[in-house]
Amino acid sequence: MAIEVKRKERETTGSLLRRFSQRMKQSGVLHKARKGRFYIKPKTKRQERLGAKRRQQLIGLREELVKSGQLQEGELIPKDKIKAYELKSSKSN
Repeated sequence: MAIEVKRKERETTGSLLRRFSQRMKQSGVLHKARKGRFYIKPKTKRQERLGAKRRQQLIGLREELVKSGQLQEGELIPKDKIKAYELKSSKSN
């Protein structure tokens, strides 16, 4: 997909370049080119399942912490609480 920007009457080179770079950003051509630069190996089904399981556990932990008042809504879960939760859940399994 070619991106054309024609110079307007009495337009400076700087503003022409600015308009061109804005069009490039909006079109997403540069983003696609940079994204396709390196091959990203697709996740296996096992990796996807484990990731989904971990997300569900973190959602449950967040709900527990919000209910107990240890965490405000929209606040990030501290890493020490995540580790403590993981240790607790691994001992019970």
